[in-house]
Amino acid sequence: MKLNTPNLVPPCSGWQEDLPRPDVHPAAEPTLTIGVVNFQNENLLEISRSPSRMRGLMFFFGVVIMLWTCKMTLDTIYYFKYLDVSTILIGIGCIILSIWIVSFTIRVDISQPRDLPIRFNRSRQRIYAYNFKYRWWNPFERWRVIPVAYDWSQVRAERWKKRGATAQGALIIKWGVVLSIVEPGTNKVIDRFPLSTMGADEFAWAYICTYMQQGPSALPPQGPPRDHNDVPWYNLTLRLAPKVKWPADMDRESRTEP
Repeated sequence: MKLNTPNLVPPCSGWQEDLPRPDVHPAAEPTLTIGVVNFQNENLLEISRSPSRMRGLMFFFGVVIMLWTCKMTLDTIYYFKYLDVSTILIGIGCIILSIWIVSFTIRVDISQPRDLPIRFNRSRQRIYAYNFKYRWWNPFERWRVIPVAYDWSQVRAERWKKRGATAQGALIIKWGVVLSIVEPGTNKVIDRFPLSTMGADEFAWAYICTYMQQGPSALPPQGPPRDHNDVPWYNLTLRLAPKVKWPADMDRESRTEP
């Protein structure tokens, strides 16, 4: 019996299995969640990779912590002469930690673009990903969008699952599919980015492969095109977030035939 072992070097974190290669006819039913497809025609498939299903929650949490930090800072200043050194140091440490939490929670919600789309061009057999790079432990550095483009033949898909626990001891399970880009002719990974989290699976990968191999006629019908920059007026976080703006050359290439 052959063991299920990863083919790529290195495998993704939380690796569960390698999904079929992009040139292999998928065995799974090609299915995507309604609302995930931004645009689809004979030449281009663009799907949404929303950064968070609870966009705005972190922003709200950050505002609450910011108000609490302001009160704590004022109290420390007011009672400064009555406090001993250890209490003052603890207070300063709490204030510094709170500033970091506020900086991260607010920034992570309003700095990420309104969407992180990924495009698949059948005519060119190319993939274009609108990736956002940041480090959660450093909210004070420059976070930025890094669009990338690769040949479809370089793309591999890996399914992953991770288990964790909250501070209260509750079990958290996350899963998804990551797209890995390999060096041509090898299994060496040179780039990696998510297809989606908590929802994408082998059915989503089968949908993309079916589109690239056979075209939209082989897929279930989708709804009308969706503008990822058109956000609800009441969602303050999304309205503060940057709009999706592909580099002009990449935008033109990803939409057209060779």
